[in-house]
Amino acid sequence: MPGNVAPEPAVVEPPKQAPGEGVSKRVALGWREWLALPDLGIALIKAKVDTGARTSCLHAFRTEPYTVGGQRRVKFWVHPEQHNLHRVVECDAAVIDERSVTDSGGHRELRLVIETRVLLGDQSWPIEMTLTNRDNMRFRMLLGRTAMAGRCTVMPEASYLAGDPALRNDE
Repeated sequence: MPGNVAPEPAVVEPPKQAPGEGVSKRVALGWREWLALPDLGIALIKAKVDTGARTSCLHAFRTEPYTVGGQRRVKFWVHPEQHNLHRVVECDAAVIDERSVTDSGGHRELRLVIETRVLLGDQSWPIEMTLTNRDNMRFRMLLGRTAMAGRCTVMPEASYLAGDPALRNDE
């Protein structure tokens, strides 16, 4: 009979994998943490854990973009310690993007984006990070929510829960 057409089978999609699923354990973070950026030669930097910021950012008081073999790169200089302009780390990284970012004051700025590994607690993973001058800010780095997604649990009442990566002796 024409009125007895069987309904099409429902399409069942597999369950979406939760962010960070398969990660052995989450890193507990306070509102500020000591971390390392080993690919950049930064053994220790204090970062504000900022779930309001999408992308992480790093203080770079001087940047020099260049191209080699058709690949965009940037050489940049960092004062990893707040209030210490004598300690300078010279870094070099591939530029993976350029993005317009709105800062907390509502100002838009075009920033270079790099990818580098972050070391927090006993875990390390790649993160994207923009470069900007943070000389007048309290923290040399912001750790944004994209870098933490599925890997970290933030406890805003605490500080320095992940420990000091400079004390690790297995790298």
